[in-house]
Amino acid sequence: MLTVKRNFPLPRIQTGALLGNGKTGEMIWGTGNILNISLGCADLWDHRGGMEWTDKQNFKDIRAALEKRDADAIRKIFATQTVGTVNRPSLIPVGRLVIVLPESAELLRYEQTLAKGRIRIYYALNGCEKYLDFYADMSLRNAAACSGLENCTLQLKSSWELFRGVDYSSSELSEHNSLEERGFAPVQEYSYEHGGAFIQPMPADPSFAMLYRRNSTCAVVSFHRGLNGEQELKSLNTRSFEEIRDSAEQWWTDYWKEIPGITHDDPAMEELYWHGLYKYGIMTNPRGIPPGLQGPWIEDDRLPPWQGDYHFNINVQLCSLPGLKAGKFAHLKKLFDLVLSWRGKLRHNACCFAGIEDGYMLPHAVDDRARCMGNFWTGTIDHGCSAWIAMMMFDYCDYSGDMEYLRSDVYDFMKGVMNVFAAMLETGENGLLSLPVSVSPEYRGSDIDAWGCNSSFQLAALHRLAENLLKAADLLGETPDPFWFKVREKLPEASVMNNEIGLWDGLLLEESHRHHSHLGGLCPFDTLDPESPQWKNIITNTLEHWVCLGMGQWTGWCMPWASQIFTRVGNGDMANLILNIWKANFTNEGGGSLHDGRFKGFTIYADIRGEVMQMDGGMGAVTAIQEQYLHCQNGILRAFYGTPSLARNLTFDNMFAPGGFRISGRKIFGRKTSLRILATRNQTLKIQMPGTAVFEKAMKQGEILYLIREQNTLIPADRADCPDYQD
Repeated sequence: MLTVKRNFPLPRIQTGALLGNGKTGEMIWGTGNILNISLGCADLWDHRGGMEWTDKQNFKDIRAALEKRDADAIRKIFATQTVGTVNRPSLIPVGRLVIVLPESAELLRYEQTLAKGRIRIYYALNGCEKYLDFYADMSLRNAAACSGLENCTLQLKSSWELFRGVDYSSSELSEHNSLEERGFAPVQEYSYEHGGAFIQPMPADPSFAMLYRRNSTCAVVSFHRGLNGEQELKSLNTRSFEEIRDSAEQWWTDYWKEIPGITHDDPAMEELYWHGLYKYGIMTNPRGIPPGLQGPWIEDDRLPPWQGDYHFNINVQLCSLPGLKAGKFAHLKKLFDLVLSWRGKLRHNACCFAGIEDGYMLPHAVDDRARCMGNFWTGTIDHGCSAWIAMMMFDYCDYSGDMEYLRSDVYDFMKGVMNVFAAMLETGENGLLSLPVSVSPEYRGSDIDAWGCNSSFQLAALHRLAENLLKAADLLGETPDPFWFKVREKLPEASVMNNEIGLWDGLLLEESHRHHSHLGGLCPFDTLDPESPQWKNIITNTLEHWVCLGMGQWTGWCMPWASQIFTRVGNGDMANLILNIWKANFTNEGGGSLHDGRFKGFTIYADIRGEVMQMDGGMGAVTAIQEQYLHCQNGILRAFYGTPSLARNLTFDNMFAPGGFRISGRKIFGRKTSLRILATRNQTLKIQMPGTAVFEKAMKQGEILYLIREQNTLIPADRADCPDYQD
């Protein structure tokens, strides 16, 4: 297990070392003798503003306005419902604890021991090296603890004091330059002999508070909701440093127990993997809040970019996906539980949009109550968002074997999503189906021409949904809807012109673009087989066009997605290179995952908004590394498709796979490449490596199979032939 090391100065919030428990997050940063702990909360919402769906957001009128190119009508249909001066809901910053070291002290570095969840901050004082230790309380007590505070002074600062009113998501001043302008009452501050606190009232939501208590050597800083005065503050109980430390170390010991291990020739990939899974553990703690764009790490001096909301056109998916192959199913399921808790609202949306009572429709950007952010009409009607989450729900059931969840909740959700698509589809000649109005995420923004017939992204999402519904019906012993077969047989798999996949009918990719959505049939939806005679040349042409247009308008999160696409076509050298580029240009000196490039020259999105830290790129990198070793394409497991051709020593252990398999692999110089497969339930294995035929075998629950590569064939082997595995 790695110890991650970073040198000070770390002069900005986004460069800080990360602690947290899934609900609250702490960013530890500073320079000289000043160390800051910026505390954020993943569900501290100001719920005012946004858009509730009404009958005016109906497919018929939207289609008519689009076909007339009536931009004013579209703007009116998707206008937000302003409450006072607030256009849309937003997460709210909390505050900061400032630790002032002795005047002659100098911060040196931090060392993050991933196995224990500990951050140790080293500083120099009078020629000696000293340190502070930090832990997060992994329960829902929402606290962090520090030891080593001899001769240090502490000061609490509220977001009321720190707020600067800059909207980094648009490079402009925000609509409010202070929390007061946003309608907040003044903060109430309290000072004690051994601590301090503040309570911040909120306009339409429960108040929040930040509190610290200390003794000569230790301090605990905590976050609270719904407090109404000093008496309630004084009555709060906080755990000691030792209690928080001991429970945190136990939590992390339990977390790492079954995490699949990897080794890689490139140390940078190993650090991205292990440090990424550490961050994943924090932001998806089952006791916490499903992660939005920034997880629980909300800066203390501004509103978070894009309000810190749930973006379902890729960002939430990237934040959550590592849990599948890591086997962290409880960490992943809480996202689906949140979405399913919105079913009433999603059914209402579908009723307004499609005129049906048995549908579910999830817009691309919502708060934690599924209130639509509005305005961005292409995202609001992008039903591929709903289908993508439905696919992830089914994948969760397939990986974990949770058939009860499939039966009780997921199958219904999948059917509801399909019902909305059915209302949007048209039947033409020879019974062929088409999507007359569809979008490709964020392509052409919210312009009146940002749509077309048969978006390749939505076609891929629809095909994957139909295939998964047929699989689910078979698993559950249910009778499949004949319409699902019709989708498979009568709906195009992609919009193809000039022997190339387009954005939608009549439109090929015109420019470099951050959303690789027309390639969704390769990844994430896995509906097109790049090795099949039908698609091989088309995909080759599409990728050449994509490469020709370049990466000049790419952002951080789209880099690992591109890496996964290259893995799917067996180009491991490019898959690996992209991740190295991402690390070089889309992470800061503290390892923070950035939306825009850190420096200019690679992309036009280079530090143009200030520094935007969000977690989708970092979590996407973890998934991309996992997929280099193992991914599934059209029901076939593919091992080592995305690893570099010159790599000499690559291993992965007990990676989770669809169908409940646990798979390990060894690609070690001078030895035969081999695989170890454990079946956790009765299942048919289909697996291959680059250049080999598919190996297929029905396996029983608990059975272990060893395979070695002999030229272009995978053949069964005895345990003695595969000495590199530990059972």
